[in-house]
Amino acid sequence: MPSVGLLIEFNNGQVKAANFGMATAARADNHQIVALVVDAAAETAGTALEADGVVNIRTGASGWDPALRAAAILAAMEKFEIRSLIGLTSPAGRELLPRVAARLDAPLVMDCIEIDLKAHRVKTSQYSGKTIATITLTGKHFIYGLRPNAVEPVMSPATAAIIDFTPPVNPTDGYQVIDSRMDESGDQYLAEADIVISGGRGMKNGENFKLLFDCARHMDAAVGASRVAVDNGWVPYAMQVGQTGVKVNPKVYIAAGISGSVQHFAGMKTAGTIIAINTDENAPIMANCDYYT
Repeated sequence: MPSVGLLIEFNNGQVKAANFGMATAARADNHQIVALVVDAAAETAGTALEADGVVNIRTGASGWDPALRAAAILAAMEKFEIRSLIGLTSPAGRELLPRVAARLDAPLVMDCIEIDLKAHRVKTSQYSGKTIATITLTGKHFIYGLRPNAVEPVMSPATAAIIDFTPPVNPTDGYQVIDSRMDESGDQYLAEADIVISGGRGMKNGENFKLLFDCARHMDAAVGASRVAVDNGWVPYAMQVGQTGVKVNPKVYIAAGISGSVQHFAGMKTAGTIIAINTDENAPIMANCDYYT
């Protein structure tokens, strides 16, 4: 039975919900799912992922050092004969997956919305979301970055075994992590949120974004922004939704004071429901939303 590796991510000590959709995508065609847990409690991952029947391999690479983590993942892939690796298209995934692919000389496709592991074929958006490209990968190894929330999780209960694995990883010369800090956008990564509230030019200033943050707290939502809001310095770049920012796939997207340019729409067009709040009835967002006010 082919083994598929899942790069498991955590937030505040808990398995990210987006990992469950990733496991659902990997279960097709009876693949054995192997969860690679780096620098986190494998027991925590085991309990959370038992619903998806994974084997957890704890690599033991401590601290946020991308070079060490990538080396640990590579060692685990070789040890357990993992030929396909799936991770989230998240900040951590964007850091680690290209490193792994480069070391293996393997094809890599990021921001996938569908993955066919048997045919090594994926779908991903292209040209500002105007079209969907189907890409077939060839090689000995296959690395995929899955867009968070692209696959609806379907649980398949099973007992998850936990295997401790200590990779023969040495400190990387010439590379040192001096400091890591959380940006101002908060704990919830935009691409993984079920509800996103974004503000644009109509918010007038950064002070008014507090209204969106207040609403988000009551809705368990993440706060995003248009490029105009970011360029004006009202909010940090990490909050930008669009072609040159974060691509989101929430169940509900609320656009407050956003005109809805092509570039912005490319980053949120796959949302389940789009709600626009705008005083301009001729704004492009009005023609691309489900509800407006």
